[in-house]
Amino acid sequence: MITLVLITSAVSFSQDVKQQTGIKPALLVIDIQNAFLEMIPENDREMGMLYINGLIELFRSNGYPVIRVYHHSKEYGVEEGTERFEFPSTVLIKPEDPKVLKTYPDGFNKTDLDKVIKETGSNTLFLCGLSAVGCVLATWIGAQNHDYKAFLVKEAIMSHNSEYTDNIEVMFDAVSYEVVKLIIESSKN
Repeated sequence: MITLVLITSAVSFSQDVKQQTGIKPALLVIDIQNAFLEMIPENDREMGMLYINGLIELFRSNGYPVIRVYHHSKEYGVEEGTERFEFPSTVLIKPEDPKVLKTYPDGFNKTDLDKVIKETGSNTLFLCGLSAVGCVLATWIGAQNHDYKAFLVKEAIMSHNSEYTDNIEVMFDAVSYEVVKLIIESSKN
């Protein structure tokens, strides 16, 4: 009888693991544009960019998509084709990485982000970039509204105020790079 219970439990556990491997992750790199990075404290910017590049390498090396999200605003002089609009040249993005332009904080609001994500086959999103208290948070909420599993990545989100960023990471259970790596590597098996 005990053996039957153990076998049944092992089969159930195995099925749960198989369901978990249905994770198809994508990385959203949000608004790390030159115009906005200058508002971030230098230490936070250096650490954040290090983590963002690490995430890009992790996703790319495991064959998962990196999606670039840019904020376009004539009001703030952040227009496509200008240096202020672009990500810094030190960011490891590639021209073939899907690119989404937005004019609202939520990257899903009146954009093709949902379509782009669906085209990649992704169902789980990891968010990094700017601003932890603005566009990243709004896009995280938008992801929830579109029925995605979504996670903020600790140390890879930034805002104009380090304390605000820390609070967002705690309040919204941001995951560490190590957890993201574990999920990415486990989802390949």
